Amino acid sequence: MIVLLDDEAVELRRIVAEGLLCPVFQPIIDFRVRAFLGYEALIRGPAGGVLHSPDQLFAAAARCDMSLELEHACREASLRAFSARRLAGRLFLNVTPACLLDHQMMNGHTRELLSELGIAPNRVVLELTENQQITDMPGIQEAMQHYRGRGFQIAIDDLGEGFANLRMWSELKPEFVKIDKHFVHGIADDRIKFHFVRAMQDLAEICNASLVAEGIERVEDFCCIRDMGIACGQGYFIARPAVVPVAQLSSPVIAALGYQRQSLSPVSGGLGKMPTARTLLKPIKPVPLDATNESVIARFEADPELDVLPVVHAGQPLGMINRHSMIDRFARPFRKELFGRKSCELFMDHAPLVVDQHATIQELALMLALAPKHYLYDGFIVTGQGSYLGVGSSHDLMATITEMQISAARYANPLTQLPGNVPINEHIDRMLATDSDFVAAYVDIDNFKPYNDAFGYRRGDDVIQTLGRLIGDISDERLDFVGHIGGDDFFVIFQSSDWEMRCWQLVSAFVEAMNGLLSPEERAHGGYMAENRRGEFSFQALPTLSIGAVRIGKGDFESHREVAAAASVAKKQAKKKSRDAASEHLGGSVFVERRTPWLGEGASLSVRSLN
Repeated sequence: MIVLLDDEAVELRRIVAEGLLCPVFQPIIDFRVRAFLGYEALIRGPAGGVLHSPDQLFAAAARCDMSLELEHACREASLRAFSARRLAGRLFLNVTPACLLDHQMMNGHTRELLSELGIAPNRVVLELTENQQITDMPGIQEAMQHYRGRGFQIAIDDLGEGFANLRMWSELKPEFVKIDKHFVHGIADDRIKFHFVRAMQDLAEICNASLVAEGIERVEDFCCIRDMGIACGQGYFIARPAVVPVAQLSSPVIAALGYQRQSLSPVSGGLGKMPTARTLLKPIKPVPLDATNESVIARFEADPELDVLPVVHAGQPLGMINRHSMIDRFARPFRKELFGRKSCELFMDHAPLVVDQHATIQELALMLALAPKHYLYDGFIVTGQGSYLGVGSSHDLMATITEMQISAARYANPLTQLPGNVPINEHIDRMLATDSDFVAAYVDIDNFKPYNDAFGYRRGDDVIQTLGRLIGDISDERLDFVGHIGGDDFFVIFQSSDWEMRCWQLVSAFVEAMNGLLSPEERAHGGYMAENRRGEFSFQALPTLSIGAVRIGKGDFESHREVAAAASVAKKQAKKKSRDAASEHLGGSVFVERRTPWLGEGASLSVRSLN
């Protein structure tokens, strides 16, 4: 065994000394802009050797007490390969807690190497792995502060694998959190995994972190993760690790992105159309990678309206040059003489914001809100299937968003500020035009008029506003559209798969909310005495909810008028059941029309009441 360890140590030293480590890179997609965020660097030993596998390589290093030496060598090899291949975006580097605290990592060597390779620190994400137990959390926190101060970002790996990385998340506050592949594989068919990841997503939103779903191998899981609103994804379906990784999205990935659910925005650009990145692009002629800084300055001087210049090589965007940053640098003494004839690559931003032409305005706005501030000035590069198309500006994006907000406000209900009839109708027509499956739910308050007459419009308005808030609480803001028709009538267009459960949650939540608006005496009697419509003083039941829901599939209806009519019929059926429920002291009803429209006799109905 001693001889074997000696042999392993000799082989490891040879691999490190002779530079035989082989970095491979796996792309990470950003769902929000439908483009690659960057690449994770993975390491392999010499091909055909006993230490080719990373598991065998690092296990041998641990046995020979060479883990830190190997990890430093892997980091340098990965950085050099990333630079040599001119890969765009961020580089995710795996590091262990011990390596982060090692003096070789802290002594400035990495910073010097990055400067030599022309890689800005803000392009590097230090991915903290959990294969070592953290024994010095204060030391790690101090180290994180050190690296962040120099521009690096932080990620933690394999969320869900153990409790330790939950503590790391809460204490280190990383910019990226990777979800363990166990929770990702099969998520489209596993409700338990779905809700685990949903809980992780809620935490990420609170902590202002971006989630990366690892291990995406199936198109079904890819679409599920994307529709959940997870920021980023990684896995074999997107691309396998390679020495020379793909720079563009594959056809299956582009097709899967095309399965996107219908947007919730009520702003129209014509039936079924929504503002996208392509709407904002300007076809600015790019500069080639070998263009000199002098030629770039000349372009800026010739066109005072030109704020940025994209750098493109073989159709692929590699960087962005900001006018003010470039001119400011060359205004300093001797800069023109020293750098004028050198490549523009020297001063370009190597990690510009690159988005696909089909990225929506909402996705762009979210991305810019979370991105470093300089993207607000530089704007973004727009691509089509990975190839350069043009440049979009943040100014134009903000103007479009403002126009959308004004348009939405014009048709919003003044009491709840929810979209009114026009946006509801437009959204239904968009859903029908794109053959999207959805559920139309008509929500109405029972016994509202006597309550409003008896207690005054102010308390009536409180009930309506409360209902509007509750509908927002039970709906998924990424999938479900909530509208306020007027008065005590609301309309919900569900794309959530668990829509029926959400309807019952709403009925139950409304009962609880009404109890909070009533006096103890009213609650005790389950109602109140007031005049009815005939002017007679009689007992009035408390307000409850009736919800009529219609499932709508491809080709079922042709316009929003037909959908509204079907939902109204379902609502009337729900109100009939609510009257029966009131006599039995139940709290509301949900009527689900499960028949295919115009199917005729023999179809089934589903009606229940809240116990």
